[in-house]
Amino acid sequence: MAFAAFVVLLIPPGYAHAQTMRRDTHIVRTQFVKGADTVDASTLTGKLIMGYQGWFNCPGDGTSVGWWHWFTGVDPTVDNLPNAADYPVAEQCVTTMLDAAGNSVNLFSDANPATVETQFAWMQQYGLDGVALQRFSVDLLDPPTLQARNIVLANVRQAAEDNGRVFFVMYDLTGLPNSKLDTVAQDWKKLESEGITSSPAYLHHRGHPLLAVWGLGFAGRSLTPDDTLKLLKSLDKASAKHGGVTIMGGVPSYWRTGRLDASSDPKWQKVWPKLGVLSPWSVGRFYNEASADGYSASIWAPDLKATSAMGVDYLPVVFPGYSFANTNRALGTGTPISNQIPRDCGRFYWRQVYDALGAGATMIYGAMFDEVNEGTAMFKMLPDAAGAPVTGIPPGYSFVTLDADGCALPSDWYLSLAGSATTSVHSGTQPSPNLPLSLP
Repeated sequence: MAFAAFVVLLIPPGYAHAQTMRRDTHIVRTQFVKGADTVDASTLTGKLIMGYQGWFNCPGDGTSVGWWHWFTGVDPTVDNLPNAADYPVAEQCVTTMLDAAGNSVNLFSDANPATVETQFAWMQQYGLDGVALQRFSVDLLDPPTLQARNIVLANVRQAAEDNGRVFFVMYDLTGLPNSKLDTVAQDWKKLESEGITSSPAYLHHRGHPLLAVWGLGFAGRSLTPDDTLKLLKSLDKASAKHGGVTIMGGVPSYWRTGRLDASSDPKWQKVWPKLGVLSPWSVGRFYNEASADGYSASIWAPDLKATSAMGVDYLPVVFPGYSFANTNRALGTGTPISNQIPRDCGRFYWRQVYDALGAGATMIYGAMFDEVNEGTAMFKMLPDAAGAPVTGIPPGYSFVTLDADGCALPSDWYLSLAGSATTSVHSGTQPSPNLPLSLP
């Protein structure tokens, strides 16, 4: 997502730090046999779905966007780093960043189908249900970025099918002018005509394919309720030939009361009942276990009652922590605070799962699988500071590794924790407030 801590920050494309990507020219796919381990694609209910940015590129990956979302110029724009050792050498994008031992600190590209296969194989391994693939609407306006979005969509579809996971498309409206809103419905119509929702891995809900539109009703944005209602009608019309669509709205935390991060325009209250699922963005809205408890009591619990009365399903968002320092440094957009919301070794994330299910949630959205820019990533990451870059980056830049809060965690710690959370959502019962995994 491009929205957190009440501030919209866009990371521009055009990263230009030319290196060479070593790509595997032969992809070995495991034929996943549909069975008990295949995720049911007929409903969102009872699932934990993770957001999947899929916006990471590097030179030589078959696109023309360069170091996209990893760097702007030579400045890194991520606070977390993937653990390169968790990817085959052929999948790694070689950088000039070196750790203290002189080893190259490498990255990856989502344009590489083998990399996306690797990540979806992790989802299968750790028992995760699947992802909401972010499709950034402003990217649809530019051929190079549109190409990059289409490549990752194809990669995600194939990897989800191969590994028995589910996926659905989420349009993020951040940065899209109101005059270009029709681009979204046109793009969706094209995707449907190309058969995206016919994939056995495409998630359905309430009898129709699930489609999310993120960025509705936020304060400070030009999008109006009338524009949104027109967009919803356009999406319905675009899907009519294919039997209809269930629309999820990504909305502000305070959508119900129209304050703080939410627009105060009362006409938004006419929009919410038009949605099939409502998902308020909570990243940055609380910062420790106690404030998570307070947020659950003051927001999630009454929200669930309100959406139930409207006949709309409710998808709360949980996140592991937050850090956006390097992007702020690179773009000069805010005060760079590293590890701004500490993960507390996973306790912060787990408390939210405990609270959400205790409030009555029957589904959860995990922010995010791969969001290393805002420091909310849950996939395999660099575990300790010894492996972080010390050269090849401008002075003042630093990274948040998994040992930042004093715990020596393995790179897959948060995948394991998400797997435990998924099990709890599947069961439909509130888990223990204590971590389900033993800290190393």
